[in-house]
Amino acid sequence: MAISISAVVLLGILVFIFVKKSGLNAGHAIVCTLFGFFLASTSIAPSVNRFVANIAEMIGQIRF
Repeated sequence: MAISISAVVLLGILVFIFVKKSGLNAGHAIVCTLFGFFLASTSIAPSVNRFVANIAEMIGQIRF
């Protein structure tokens, strides 16, 4: 659950920055958001969740 909330916050910040600084306009951000919602309701959602969890675990194991 914590990884999901962190990912949502991080992605929200990135979308906000893209809207303000880059060529991503509000229409593009809405399309990206809708794509995410529709993707979450498909059968591929568990695979995407596992992939993101594995990447987060891999990053968490990096020792500096």
